[in-house]
Amino acid sequence: MSSYKEAGVDIEKADRFTDFIKEKVKRTFGKDFIGSFAGGIALKGYKDPVIFTSTDGVGTKLIIAREMGIHNTVGIDLVAMNVNDLLTTGAKPFLFLDYIATGKIELEVLKEVIDGVIEGCKRAECFLAGGETAEMPGFYPEGVYDLAGFCVGICEEEEVIDTSGIEEGDRLIGIPSSGFHSNGYSLIRKVLSDRKIALKDYIRELGAEIGDVLLKPTRIYTEEIIKLSSKVKIKGLAHITGGGIPGNLIRILPEGRRAAIDKSRLPVHREMVWLQEVGSIQEEEMLKTFNMGIGMIAVVEDSEAGKALEVLEGAVEIGMVQKGQKGVEFTGTFQS
Repeated sequence: MSSYKEAGVDIEKADRFTDFIKEKVKRTFGKDFIGSFAGGIALKGYKDPVIFTSTDGVGTKLIIAREMGIHNTVGIDLVAMNVNDLLTTGAKPFLFLDYIATGKIELEVLKEVIDGVIEGCKRAECFLAGGETAEMPGFYPEGVYDLAGFCVGICEEEEVIDTSGIEEGDRLIGIPSSGFHSNGYSLIRKVLSDRKIALKDYIRELGAEIGDVLLKPTRIYTEEIIKLSSKVKIKGLAHITGGGIPGNLIRILPEGRRAAIDKSRLPVHREMVWLQEVGSIQEEEMLKTFNMGIGMIAVVEDSEAGKALEVLEGAVEIGMVQKGQKGVEFTGTFQS
C-alpha cells in the first residue's frame, strides 16, 4: 500500500514546522498573524495609502550556507533583499512572506532559516505574516532548499519618491554595505573553485575563514531611510544589487541626467579587494557585479547633502548628478 510519506512528503513534519513558526511569530511580534490559509493585518492610520510590493531570493549564496552548515544568516538576507528594494519607493515595510522549497524537510535546518527570517523582519520593522513550505522530493535533492520572499510596504501618496525631479547638482550619498550582500556569488564560487580555495580555509588578509566572510548577512536599511526621510527630501534611492552601482543607479535617473562617481570615495571592503586580486578580475567586472562597499545610494539636493551625512552614520558623498546622456560615469581610482 502506497502513502504520501513513502513518496517523500511528510505532512506531519511540515505541520510541526508550521507550529514552530507560529509560536516564534507570536513570541516575537506579540500576535499570531499567520492564518490557517492566509494571513492578515489591519490597516490603520492612512489617508491616501499606496501599497508597494517586492519579491526576491538569495541566489547561490544558499550553496555557501549549505556547505558551511550555517543557515540563519540567509534568512536575514532573504528579508533584506526584498525590504531594501521596497524602501526605494518611499514605502515602509509592513509585512513579509517567505517561501521555502526543499526535497526533504529537515526541521533543525529550516528552524535556523526561520530564525534568520524573523531576525530580518525585526531589523526591517515589519511582520512575518505567513509563508509556504513545499516539500518536493524528486525535484530538489535531499539537503537542498531554495528561498523566495515577498514584501508589502505602505506609504501616503505624498511620500512616494518621485525620481523625475532629480536634477543637475544633486548629490549622491552612499550608505555602506556590510559586505557582498547577496549578489555575485556565482563569480565568487568560480574564483574559489578555480583557485582551489575551500570555504573553511583561513584567509590571513581577512582574519577569518572565507566561508564566514561570505555569509555575512545583507544590511537592512529601514532605520537609516526612515531617519533620513524625516530630515531631508529624498529625491531618489537606488538599492545596489546585481549589476552593481552602474546597473542600479541608472534605473532612477531621468533622461538627460547622468551620475558622476569618484571611485576614491567608495569604501570598498577588503574581501572585495582580496577577491579581485585572487581572481584576477577586471575593475569593470567588479563594478558591474559587486556593490563595492555601497549598499544604497540616496539622491539629495546639494543644500541638504551636509544634513544627510550628519543623519547617516558612516555615509559618504560619492558623487553628483550632471547634465548629459543618461548613464553612470566613474572618475578617480580606488583607494588601496
